[in-house]
Amino acid sequence: MILLRKAKEEDLPIISDLAERIWPETYSAYISEEQLRYMLDLMYNQGELLSQLQKGHIFLIASEAEQDLGFASFSLTDPENYGYKLHKIYVLPTAHGKGVGKLLINEVVNLAKDNGGKTLQLNVNRNNRAKDFYLKAGFKIKETVDLNIGNGFFMNDYVMELNL
Repeated sequence: MILLRKAKEEDLPIISDLAERIWPETYSAYISEEQLRYMLDLMYNQGELLSQLQKGHIFLIASEAEQDLGFASFSLTDPENYGYKLHKIYVLPTAHGKGVGKLLINEVVNLAKDNGGKTLQLNVNRNNRAKDFYLKAGFKIKETVDLNIGNGFFMNDYVMELNL
């Protein structure tokens, strides 16, 4: 049985470790090793994750038989319009097809709705197969963006949105 738990500060190293294990398999086909390392160092260092937690990001960790399989994080980003953003959702490749991602995204949707959310947005790399997962979950492509993340690197994403 897959269980979800809300992450606390002491769980942040688990999130970093999962990202280190998931990202190379997820992104190495379409972003350079240098960009991959830069993004992991930028987005998954303990200080950055702690800052996100302190700013109200909710992190969920999925596990089965005490093995952590994936995580998600989201937050309210547009209080005026009750808009939420799914910042991260990643599942170990060995756990793909077990329903972990679906469980995580459904929980994020339910929590956002329970808190009055009207929309849930996310960014996904345009080459990432996860785009199809989001389309199946009801998300629509809202726009195409190229985000400068520094060091000469860009994230070439779709912004996708789900009406809650």
